[in-house]
Amino acid sequence: MCTVTFIARRSGYVLGMNRDEKLSRASGLPPQEITHRGGRGILSPSEPGGGTWIGVNDVGVTLALINWYAIPSRVMGEAWSRGWVVRDALPSDSAAALGAVLRRLPLARVNPFRLIAVFPVERAVVEWRWDRRELGSCDRPWRAGTWISSGFDEPGAQRARGSVFEARWRRTSSHGADWLRRLHRSHRPERGPYSVCMHRDDAATVSYTEVTVSRREATLAYTPGAPCCTPSLPAIHLPLRAVPAGLRTQGPAVSIAQGVRAKRIPV
Repeated sequence: MCTVTFIARRSGYVLGMNRDEKLSRASGLPPQEITHRGGRGILSPSEPGGGTWIGVNDVGVTLALINWYAIPSRVMGEAWSRGWVVRDALPSDSAAALGAVLRRLPLARVNPFRLIAVFPVERAVVEWRWDRRELGSCDRPWRAGTWISSGFDEPGAQRARGSVFEARWRRTSSHGADWLRRLHRSHRPERGPYSVCMHRDDAATVSYTEVTVSRREATLAYTPGAPCCTPSLPAIHLPLRAVPAGLRTQGPAVSIAQGVRAKRIPV
């Protein structure tokens, strides 16, 4: 249950993610800078068990994982946490490197997911999908888009939140970080299971993470609660090892689960 929004900029991008979870689940931990193998820097919040749902590395690559509820198949017995998919893959500095990491993971023990990966140097947005049978990838346009998941009613949430995204995009020509934050605080069409800032009796939006990548640094800002009513923690910054190429902003495109042709990759 999550919403991810990507906006391309002339010299980088900004990405926001609402994390929706059962209220009975343990709270996530605030973000920190992690030194990975080879001295690679990473900014990421984390789960108590050590995994994560989003992060950015020191070449400006962002990964954001959402559950794929449209696929009903589930692992029998003990599953390997989807949070470890992001944690293990975050050091990747290219789409090819990420694909190699994913193919080495114990995917047979991982429940279905969609992984949104942004590569500023390559000007590439790639959506990876695991349906418990095949690992596939879809190349997305380098332009604004949103990805939506919901364990309550995934098709309904995709329609409702996608419509809000498109309407708000058309309403103004300014699509910066303030616009993104207003979108992720939104209660349209009404406060409840279909709004971007989601509220139900048993589940809700429990955090908002915003990643900004410029030519020289990555910044991660974290809100440890529903963004409609929770102040953000101080942002943390990570200098980039490589300068992303200048990027050209284009129009919006809504990304949903249905009707997308994926490249199938044996695992």
